[in-house]
Amino acid sequence: MVSLKHFMALIIAIAVILPAASAMVGGDKAWYLVHSNVDDANVYFGGEYQGQTTNGELYIEYYTTGTPVTNFMVQKDGYTTYSGAITQFPAKGEVVDLYATLQSAEPAPPIGGSIGYYTVYANVNGASVYFDSDFKGTIANGELTVQVYTTGTPYNTYRVSMNGYSDFTGQITDYPAQGETVKLHATLQPVQPTPTKSPVSILTTFAAIAGIAAVLLASRRE
Repeated sequence: MVSLKHFMALIIAIAVILPAASAMVGGDKAWYLVHSNVDDANVYFGGEYQGQTTNGELYIEYYTTGTPVTNFMVQKDGYTTYSGAITQFPAKGEVVDLYATLQSAEPAPPIGGSIGYYTVYANVNGASVYFDSDFKGTIANGELTVQVYTTGTPYNTYRVSMNGYSDFTGQITDYPAQGETVKLHATLQPVQPTPTKSPVSILTTFAAIAGIAAVLLASRRE
């Protein structure tokens, strides 16, 4: 039979081994949050499927003790596939944001047509970009490149929008020729919260009334 001494030694050994084994198998958890301008887009990390975006987002669990992945891809039919590099790795409990902007796979330009580009630079990643009222994508790594047809109807304005910031709207006065790129810039300012006045408490009001009553009473006695 196993003696009490041997049984206790076995329990201690298991208590020491289990945490180490758990760390080797699971490791510390962290997350990536992939932002995309397209819902139901397929997300791949290092070529492995991770899931689909919902409301423009997808959380991906990451083990800090595992082998780091250095690239990701976002894909959906009807759009050009987005490929990006992963250069930041989250520590335990942290979330690292990744941004992907998918462009519509538009048909070839009409005969005689040609393609030019706008590059919008902004100070807030994830901000939405609109040309006139047309959504063009989101800012990633400080910029977004928009393809346009030089033979098409020119845009007049561009707008950059993000929750928590005032919209930036600018005029488009330069138009790219074939193969050229026109640069546009937008600086978003944080929205300052409106200060609220604290309501006068009932206790303060009661104290003021009591003070006035005391003064009146004292004047009557005199």
